[in-house]
Amino acid sequence: MTKFKKRIYPTRLLNLDHLAYTEALALMRKMVDFKKGTQEPEILMLLEHEPVFTMGRRSDAHEIRVSQKSLEAQGIGVHRIERGGLITYHGPGQLVAYVVFDLKRMRLGVSELVQELEAVILDTLSDFGIRANRIEGYRGVWVGNEKIASIGIAVRRAITFHGLALNYNPNLLHFEMIRPCGLEGVKMTSMSKILQTQINPAQLRDAMARHFSVHFKLEFLPWSLEQAQALIDVGPSA
Repeated sequence: MTKFKKRIYPTRLLNLDHLAYTEALALMRKMVDFKKGTQEPEILMLLEHEPVFTMGRRSDAHEIRVSQKSLEAQGIGVHRIERGGLITYHGPGQLVAYVVFDLKRMRLGVSELVQELEAVILDTLSDFGIRANRIEGYRGVWVGNEKIASIGIAVRRAITFHGLALNYNPNLLHFEMIRPCGLEGVKMTSMSKILQTQINPAQLRDAMARHFSVHFKLEFLPWSLEQAQALIDVGPSA
């Protein structure tokens, strides 16, 4: 049960099939600057990327198990970014949610934010008949001892960015090229592997959006990529 106040937060929802990682990262960073010190709505982006490894602030090269030549052969890019956490993978078959929220306005601490992101994932998986769990001392969501979702957050002047990644049907072999989240021996899993069936990504995005709305008290304002780029290029209204 969420413990937030009854206030409802208008939120621009960008719901996409796919967006290139570098384009999404640049857009998200602009959104953070766009929201600072304004009354602009919160922003939630739901999408997926081409295969990439992203390295958090504390990551080092030893977290990648293969050579640069191997990465290039499989078309996997590597990006060092400002979020917390260590290395992780994004790619087709993985739903990524980027949250650009004003923590001060929403009266949230970072630990509360992470707990509620985990709750969104747990409830989304439950909709598909998957009973998942947390593991004390580790961020993210697990099914038994296998990890199905990761969380990595950055905060700049009380504005959050980056977010979560939920595996519904990625190429799990790509995770074997790294130490996911810096954890030795961790096994990754996916919804399709557990259920032995295909997952409709649009239905999954809709389910996750619904649980975001419940846990964070969001009222969605549908947003297109063109609208997002145009508005951010113009600048905030207040």
